[in-house]
Amino acid sequence: MKRISLNGIWNLKGKEQGLDCKTIELSATVPGVVQLDLANAGFLPKDLLVGMNIKETEKFESYEWWYEKKFVAPEEKDNVFLVFRGVDCLAEYFLNGEKIGESKNMFIAHEFNVSGKLLDGENTLTVHISSPIEYAFNQEYDLYNIAISGRVTPINTAIRRAPHSYGWDIMPRAVTSGLWRDVYLEVRDRFYFTQTFFDVGDGRETFCYSIDGNYREFKDVEIEVYAKCKDSEFTVRNPAKYKAGRIYLKIKNPYYWWPIGYGEQNLYDVKLKIFYKGEVVHEKEMQFAYRSVKLEYTEQTDGVHGYFRIKINGEEILCKGSNWVPLDPFHSRDKERYGRALSLAKECGCNILRCWGGNVYEDHEFFEFCDKNGIMVWQDFAMACNNYPQREEFFEELRREATYIVKEYRHHPSLVLWCGDNEVDRYAQFFNGTPSLNKISREVLKDVVFLHDVGRPYLVSSPYISDAVAKDKSIYPAEDHLWGLRKYHKSDFYKHHKSHFVSEIGCFGLPDIESVNTFVTADKKWPYQDNPEWALHSTDQNNDTSRVRDTLYQLRQQFGKEPERLEDIILASQFTQAEAYKFFIEMTRIKRPIRSGIIWWNLLDGWPQTSDAVVDYYFRKKRAYKYIKRVQQPFIIAIDEIWEGIYRIFACNDTLKEVSGNFTIKDAESEEIIYSGEFDVKENCAKEIAAIKTIEFIDKKMLIIEWTANGEKGFNHYLTGFAPYSFEWYKGIANKYNL
Repeated sequence: MKRISLNGIWNLKGKEQGLDCKTIELSATVPGVVQLDLANAGFLPKDLLVGMNIKETEKFESYEWWYEKKFVAPEEKDNVFLVFRGVDCLAEYFLNGEKIGESKNMFIAHEFNVSGKLLDGENTLTVHISSPIEYAFNQEYDLYNIAISGRVTPINTAIRRAPHSYGWDIMPRAVTSGLWRDVYLEVRDRFYFTQTFFDVGDGRETFCYSIDGNYREFKDVEIEVYAKCKDSEFTVRNPAKYKAGRIYLKIKNPYYWWPIGYGEQNLYDVKLKIFYKGEVVHEKEMQFAYRSVKLEYTEQTDGVHGYFRIKINGEEILCKGSNWVPLDPFHSRDKERYGRALSLAKECGCNILRCWGGNVYEDHEFFEFCDKNGIMVWQDFAMACNNYPQREEFFEELRREATYIVKEYRHHPSLVLWCGDNEVDRYAQFFNGTPSLNKISREVLKDVVFLHDVGRPYLVSSPYISDAVAKDKSIYPAEDHLWGLRKYHKSDFYKHHKSHFVSEIGCFGLPDIESVNTFVTADKKWPYQDNPEWALHSTDQNNDTSRVRDTLYQLRQQFGKEPERLEDIILASQFTQAEAYKFFIEMTRIKRPIRSGIIWWNLLDGWPQTSDAVVDYYFRKKRAYKYIKRVQQPFIIAIDEIWEGIYRIFACNDTLKEVSGNFTIKDAESEEIIYSGEFDVKENCAKEIAAIKTIEFIDKKMLIIEWTANGEKGFNHYLTGFAPYSFEWYKGIANKYNL
């Protein structure tokens, strides 16, 4: 297999739709998007994330674009494919003036067999990309989609491209176009694998394959599978009698893959070979892992009689992690942010990431990191907060997309769950009360997963709303998104929620002043309220200031009043956010087994803003990041909310080993020891280990919890009493203990 990159500098021409028909010419970088090329060429501001600059991109939304590149063809002319890993979005493809295909899906790769079409020497490749806005304008819309539109107008559903790009509450409007992933020529071998999959479990491990090749030569084809992990290895070589088939494997005492905290991430390195008449004609390297995954849930709950849990290798996993949202408004830049972003998830103890449905599908580097570092991946299909067309042509487009995505990523052991969409059931619940009418999630996607994946669960929607739950307010979904009124984080809404698994929950926090100085222009930093730049970076392009107001409201609930300086408002908002996330995570952990997971919103900003993210766009950590890192460790000691004058102390052990040790609880100011004791707790559970009765309801104290567990030291804190607290008092203790 030979690959020839066509990345690099291309010629780009843009033409505006309408009477003026303005035309511009410039150079383009591939992978890339035209907005970045326009900024580099001076047609747009250099940094599109500063001030109000992002709004300037809107004037190019109606343009159509022509990418062109000249290249020298390889010597081989047979079995040559032209591959576009990602094109945004409505494209026609021309080779030496001849149309070779078209596409209308941003999320998947598009390839064209150009065998016999390449010229000796120089060739010309042209890609014509139409305006998604003009395309959407010319579509017909059902009343269902017009009357029951969600986050944005129905154009969000007309084309298969990133939903967030039309504007979201976490991302700006940036309707991009471009060749946003790699472009290359691939000269393929005489025989090559088109599909490979290891089905491991129940004692009948098999290697499933599909091969491309000449039917008449198959009698002379063999397949060899070699795999090794530590001292476990095997080799199997069998004739390939058919285009597709399976090879049975025998592996004694295999090593298993576990999420972080529960065990090692054992991966088998695999070498696959195809032999023709005894000679190797194709080789492929990959990895697979021994692990089983099971999703168990009830369709409804009253908060007690229900469950939603993920089991790996038969063990229930207490899921602690973040929603994974767009890394950038311009997705050609995603790749350069993967390393730092994923390292943040690992560092703060995430054992699961939920790839949110308003985003693109991440590339293999993302999944490979999660494979190696024990981070489970919950993958939404790319639909969010809307009602999508219930038409056969749209079903067929979704089938193609989902089939590609499932086949592309299913070999990754970190991938533990496919989910039909984000909050589409919820929108149906709000507007028509019958979520089951959505055939996309109930039939189309479910069938794709059934046909093309083995042993990996499928969830209809997040949250999954049955018709019974949609119609009866006294029952709840077992898994839910908890947003409430965006007020105090210890309100009854959060404290007494019924969900067993929370897959979205958050609290606002401002980015550090160094970041603010980067993206807010100097004369717009103050005042924070009634400021169009802060409104835009909150995020809203219609000057909605609700997030600014809610951020201030939340910190007032925690500290009684707003500080007068921007730097102190930033710090107060970060303390408020940090206490909120700490509370959300601890209330999940201490209430096992009733609660089984929390996926908070969210780790990292996709652009500079006020948000729920705990790390800002420039990778500066907010205070919440440190708090989360402490309370997501596999073992912690945490304090429950006061009940009948008692503070109950819990040891939370999210490992498969028993833990024992000792602990102390002291007053942070006086350093007086309030309680000390010993504990032992069994594997994979939470256990009450003590109770404090000496602190009154009205006592406002910071308690410092220190422990030694199986020889390792740990630290946590807890606020007694009720808000508001003195900001200066809290800040002083936070500095003293480096919170």
